[in-house]
Amino acid sequence: MMPRPPPEDFALKETNPHLGGGKVSGDKLTSTYDLVEQMQYLYVRVVKAKDLPGKDVTGSCDPYVEVKLGNYLGKTRFFEKKSNPEWNQVFAFSKDRLQASLLEVTVKDKDFVKDDFIGKVFFDLNEIPKRVPPDSPLAPQWYRLEDRQGNKVKGELMLAVWMGTQADEAFPEAWHSDAAFVSGADGLANIRSKVYLSPKLWYLRVNVIEAQDLQPGDKGRYPEVFVKAILGNQALRTRISQARGINPMWNEDLMFVAAEPFEEPLILSVEDRVAPNKDEVLGKCAIPLQYVDRRLDHKPVNGRWFNLEKHVIIEGEKKKETKFASRIHMRICLEGGYHVLDESTHYSSDLRPTAKQLWKSSIGVLELGILNAHGLMPMKNKDGRGTTDAYCVAKYGQKWVRTRTIIDSFAPKWNEQYTWEVFDPCTVITIGVFDNCHLHGGDKAAGAKDTKIGKVRIRLSTLETDRVYTHSYPLLVLHPNGVKKMGEIHLAVRFSCSSLLNMMHMYSHPLLPKMHYLHPLTVSQLDSLRHQATQIVSMRLGRAEPPLRKEVVEYMLDVGSHMWSMRRSKANFFRIMNVLGGLIAVGKWFDQICNWKNPIITVLIHILFIILVLYPELILPTIFLYLFLIGVWYYRWRPRHPPHMDTRLSHADSAHPDELDEEFDTFPTSRPSDIVRMRYDRLRSIAGRIQTVVGDLATQGERLQSLLSWRDPRATALFVIFCLVAAIVLYVTPFQVVALLAGFYILRHPRFRHKLPSVPLNFFRRLPARTDSML
Repeated sequence: MMPRPPPEDFALKETNPHLGGGKVSGDKLTSTYDLVEQMQYLYVRVVKAKDLPGKDVTGSCDPYVEVKLGNYLGKTRFFEKKSNPEWNQVFAFSKDRLQASLLEVTVKDKDFVKDDFIGKVFFDLNEIPKRVPPDSPLAPQWYRLEDRQGNKVKGELMLAVWMGTQADEAFPEAWHSDAAFVSGADGLANIRSKVYLSPKLWYLRVNVIEAQDLQPGDKGRYPEVFVKAILGNQALRTRISQARGINPMWNEDLMFVAAEPFEEPLILSVEDRVAPNKDEVLGKCAIPLQYVDRRLDHKPVNGRWFNLEKHVIIEGEKKKETKFASRIHMRICLEGGYHVLDESTHYSSDLRPTAKQLWKSSIGVLELGILNAHGLMPMKNKDGRGTTDAYCVAKYGQKWVRTRTIIDSFAPKWNEQYTWEVFDPCTVITIGVFDNCHLHGGDKAAGAKDTKIGKVRIRLSTLETDRVYTHSYPLLVLHPNGVKKMGEIHLAVRFSCSSLLNMMHMYSHPLLPKMHYLHPLTVSQLDSLRHQATQIVSMRLGRAEPPLRKEVVEYMLDVGSHMWSMRRSKANFFRIMNVLGGLIAVGKWFDQICNWKNPIITVLIHILFIILVLYPELILPTIFLYLFLIGVWYYRWRPRHPPHMDTRLSHADSAHPDELDEEFDTFPTSRPSDIVRMRYDRLRSIAGRIQTVVGDLATQGERLQSLLSWRDPRATALFVIFCLVAAIVLYVTPFQVVALLAGFYILRHPRFRHKLPSVPLNFFRRLPARTDSML
C-alpha cells in the first residue's frame, strides 16, 4: 500500500542555485558561506570625528552623521555638546538596489528648528575597494570635511568604505538599506540576525522521606499531613501521609525542571488538611538550588534534615518572626544523567544528558544555508495593501538561530549560513518562517504576535554524508478552513561526518542517556516535565534581546502536538494499516499458494519446504539472504530527496471542516454547547467501536486461558487428553516427519478442502470467556 504522491504544488522541488559565488565544486567544502548565494553590499563604517566646529549660539555642537546613497539615507545617533564624538556604526547598502554612483557622508549639528550643516565627504563607487574574508578588516582613515562648494573646512571624520558580501563580520550588526524605514533602537534590534542558546535544563529530584515533631494547631485530632513543593511556576504535592501523627512518613519523589542560572529557590511547606478546602501551614523552608548536590549516575544521595520555620524570608521581604516548628528529612539532587526533554520525542534535535562530563565526542557537522523564499502570502495590511516582513528561525540542539528580517517582500533573500555540531545522526533540525510584527518596537507592538508562515523538518539520518542538498520546500500550514500553502523556502543542507566508524557505532547505543532506562520516569511525569521545560525555554528566550517570542518557540517545539485531533487519529490509523499492509500481502500470497492459484509456484514452494525441513540449518540463512537481496534490489529506488511535510499522510487535504475546527479549539473548549455535545457523541461512537475491538481481543485471550482452567470441564478434558496423545506421538515420531505432514496438510489441494471452519477453530470458538460475567 504505497501512499499516493502529494499534489504537485505541495511537492518538494530540487534546485540548482549558484552557491558560494560558484566556488562549490561537487560536494567539497571550499570556503565559509559556500552554501548560500553571494550578496554584494557597500559597507560604510563611521568611526568618529574630531575638531568639529560649534554651530549653536553657545558654541557647542550636537553632531550626528548622515550616510546617503541615492534614495537611501542612514543616520547615526547624536551626541550632545561633543566636538570629538565616537559612533562606530556600520551601514550596509545592497548592491542590487544601488541607484547612484556617488556616496555622500554628511556631518550635521542637531538643532530644534533645523539641523545645521557642518561638512561632508564624497566617494565615487567605482573607486571603492573590495574586501573578502578572511582578509583583515579594512583600516579606517581620516577624511577632511568639505563644505557644499567642495572647499576644506574645520573638522575631520574617520571612515572605512568597502565592497563586501554577507560573510563580512560587520554584516550582522549593520544598519541595512532595505530596512531604512524601521524606527527606534527596539525596531532595529528586532530585525537583526541573532544566535540564541537554550538555557541549561536540569531535572530536580526531591525525595520527601519524613518529618518530625510537627506542631499542629489542633492538638485534639490526628493531622492529615502532606508536603507541597514550589519551584517558580511549578507546584507539586505529596499524598497525605498514612502515618497519622506528628512524625509522618512519605518516601515520595517529586520531579521539577530547573534552568541555569538558578534564579528561584525551592520552597517546601508541610501542611495539614484541616477541612476539605482548608490547609494549615505547619512549617516552611527555602532551599537555594546553587547548593544542591548534582549526581551523574544512579548512586543514592545522602539525606539531609532541614529545619521548618513558620515564616520563610524571601529576598526583598522584611524579616518576620521566625519560630522553630519541626524538621523534615529529604534527599534533593540535580539529575545530570537525564536528558531534559523539551521537544516531542519524535523529532528531538538533541539527546545528550544535562551534565557535560557525560557527553560523547561529536560525530560531524551540520551546515544549513537559508537562501530565500518565494511566493509568500501577505500576512498583514499596511497602508491598504498586503505585506510580509519575513524572518527564519532554525533550531538544532541547544542552538537557535534567527535570520534578519527582510522588510516588505514576498520573495525575501536571506543567504545566511549556520553551523551546528552533531552528536547523534537520529535527530531532526527544524526551520520555521515567521512574519515580524514588531518592526517599530514600543507599546504598540508589545501585544502583537509574530505570525507563523510555515516550517520544515529535516532528519539527519535521511541525508547522505558530505552531499549538498538544495531544495525548495513547501511551507504548509493547517488552518481551520483546510491546509494552505504559504509559499516555499529554499534551503541548502550538508551533513559532514568526521568519523564514519563513530557514526555507525552510534546506531548500537541507546537513544536516550542510560538513566532513562535505569531509573525511568513515568509517562505522566515526562509529559508534565516536558510542558514545564518548554515554558522555561520560551520564557528565557523571550527575555533575550531581540526576544525570541513565546509563540515562535512554542511553534518550533510543537507544544500542542499531544492534543486530541480526529485528523491526526485517522492519519495514525492509516499509518498502522500501511505498516500491516506488508503482512496482509504475505497472507494473501500464502492463501493463493494454499489454493493452488498458480500450480508451478505452489510446486516450487513444496520443493523449498521439503529442502528446509530436511536441512533445517538452512532456514535462518535463507531468510537473511532473502532480506539482503530485497535490500540490494530496493537500493536502485532509494530516496534521493529529504522527506518533507506530506498532506496526504497527515490527512490534511481530506479533513472535514468540523474536525479542523475541533483541532483548533482551545483547551478547555470555547465552542457552543450544542457543538460540544455533537462532538462528544461522535467521540462516544468512535470509542464504542474501539471498545468492541478491545473486548474481542480480551475474549480471545481469555479463551486461551480457559484451555487449562477447567472453566468448561469437558473442553479442558478433551484438550488435556489431546496434549497427552500429542506428546506420545511426537516423542515416537521424528520431528521432520511431523513437520512434513503438517506442511503438506496446510498446502493441500483445494479438492481436499472444505469450506466449513476447521476442527481446531471450531473447538477454540466454543471455549468460554469472561464476557458472561460482565455487567
